[in-house]
Amino acid sequence: MKKSEIIEFSGIDGFLNVNKPSGITSYDVIRHIKKIPDFKGKIGHTGTLDPLASGVLVICIGSATKKANKFLAMEKEYIATMLVGITTDTDDIQGKIIETRKIEECAFDEKSIYAVIQSFEGEIEQVPPSVSALRRQGVRLYKLHRQGHPVIPESRKVFIHEIEVKKIEIPRIIFRVVCSRGTYIRALCRDIGRKLGCGAVQEALVRVRVGMFAIEDAVTLEQLKKDGVRKHLMQPHII
Repeated sequence: MKKSEIIEFSGIDGFLNVNKPSGITSYDVIRHIKKIPDFKGKIGHTGTLDPLASGVLVICIGSATKKANKFLAMEKEYIATMLVGITTDTDDIQGKIIETRKIEECAFDEKSIYAVIQSFEGEIEQVPPSVSALRRQGVRLYKLHRQGHPVIPESRKVFIHEIEVKKIEIPRIIFRVVCSRGTYIRALCRDIGRKLGCGAVQEALVRVRVGMFAIEDAVTLEQLKKDGVRKHLMQPHII
């Protein structure tokens, strides 16, 4: 490749709507993009997805990184799979099990499941998971947890714009949620399970939308590696 072509490629600016696969971190996605031949420049993501989660992860490149904070205010939409009868220290299936309950011992039916889940719509108080990227005195909570010093964060107000049950196949419940910034779906699963009286954890999570960026339009890492960045780049002026 000619030197002039490398310089032109390194000066690109814009957004990538990436479909992050489950099993890797959000920063792993950035590492993959950095390995695309001849890619250079500033790069960052606009909202962490846990390794367990998949779906829309908006990547900013070049001058678009200056607009990353605008994504924090955008509503997010998720499809969550909740497993009832289990409580863990991370509020998801990958954590250490704290308690298990037999489903037959839990006093709920399909009607009460719908009612409980619907009760979370609107403004709610939510305690974030004790294993998260939030900080306490400058230290990430997940690091404190690993060191044997778990911290229970302070509760905060979040807003659930929409929440609906998609499928019930006990012990699994699948629901869709549209929510504000700062909402933890793991914590939402925990609180729904607590209100049902049986405990629950997040088993799977797909982020299907961040503002105008939808999963139907997202590109996989395999596609990016094959096609290159330019083909899938959206210009900064769209935000």
